[in-house]
Amino acid sequence: MIGGLRYDRLLSVALFSLRRDLAGNQHRSIPVLMYHSIGMEDEAEVRPYYRQVTSPTVFRSHMEYLHRHGFEACSLIEALAVLESSTTTASWQVVITFDDGYRDFHQEAFPVLQELGFSATVFLPTSFIGGTPRQLNGRECLTWQNVRELQREGISFGSHTVSHPRLQGLSRDAIHKEITDSKKAIEDKTGTAVHSFAYPYAFPQTDVAFRRMLRTMLQEAGYTSGVCTAVGRVDGHSDPYFLARLPINDGDDEALFRAKLAGAYDWVGHCQSVFKWTRSLLPAWIGQQYCRWSVPGSCDGKRAASQSHV
Repeated sequence: MIGGLRYDRLLSVALFSLRRDLAGNQHRSIPVLMYHSIGMEDEAEVRPYYRQVTSPTVFRSHMEYLHRHGFEACSLIEALAVLESSTTTASWQVVITFDDGYRDFHQEAFPVLQELGFSATVFLPTSFIGGTPRQLNGRECLTWQNVRELQREGISFGSHTVSHPRLQGLSRDAIHKEITDSKKAIEDKTGTAVHSFAYPYAFPQTDVAFRRMLRTMLQEAGYTSGVCTAVGRVDGHSDPYFLARLPINDGDDEALFRAKLAGAYDWVGHCQSVFKWTRSLLPAWIGQQYCRWSVPGSCDGKRAASQSHV
C-alpha cells in the first residue's frame, strides 16, 4: 500500500490489460488458488494481501467467473499430469485449495462448488479436526464427520500438519511427526490415501538445506505433491512438492481475480524471491529496514506472524 493505494493490484491489472492473455497458456501454466475462510469476518484493519477471509458473495463471484469462462477444476496430481503431457492443454485448468480446514468450507464454499460442478482440495491440521468442532485462529474447524461427507461428494483432503506449527523452527523428529501423523490420521478417518501436503506459514525459500530435507521427508512419507505460500502459477519447471499458489481473499475484485488467473500477478512472487534472497544476505538491522519497503509478503515480521499465507 502506498498512500492508501494497493499498488500490487494496480500494477497487476495494468499488466493484464496489456497482455489480454486470459488463458495464460504460452508457458503452459496452471493457477492454484489459495483460500482460507469463507465468511463475514471484518478484516478492514488487515492489509489486503494478508487477509484470510473471503465473503460468501465474493467467493461466489469468483467461482461464477471460472464457470462462465470455461475453467475446469482439477486436483494437484491432475494438474501436474497435464503439465507433463505434450498433448493436453493447460489453458483452462485451475486448482482450488483451502487451508486450515475451517468449518465454513462445508457451510459456505461447498454448496457453491457443488452447484457449479467444481472440485477442491482442503488441507487439514489434524489436531484441530475432531468429533465436535474445534477452533483454530478463533474459527471453528470441520469435524471428521464433515470430512467424510465432503469426501463422498468429491472433495479431496491433504495434510496441513498436525498442529499447524512453523516447521522451520522444529527438530527433524518433530517435523517428521507433524507430516507423518497428520497423513495417517486423515487416512485412518477417511479410508483414502493422502498424497498432498500444504506448508503452513511463510515458505522459507532461502533456506536451501531445510527445503532439501523437507522434500526428502515428504517423499519418504509417501506424498507425491505439495503446495506452499510462494506466489505464482504452476508450470513444468515447478517443484511438485512446493508448488506456488495465488493468495485469494475478499480484496480480489473481478479485475484482480482475472489478472491473477492470467499470470499478471506472478511478478509479486518473483519480487518476493528477490527481496528474501537479498535480505538473507544483509545484516539483521539492515534487513529489518529493508522489509519496510518490500513488496507484500516479502518479510516475516510481527505484522504477518499470525498469517499463514505470507
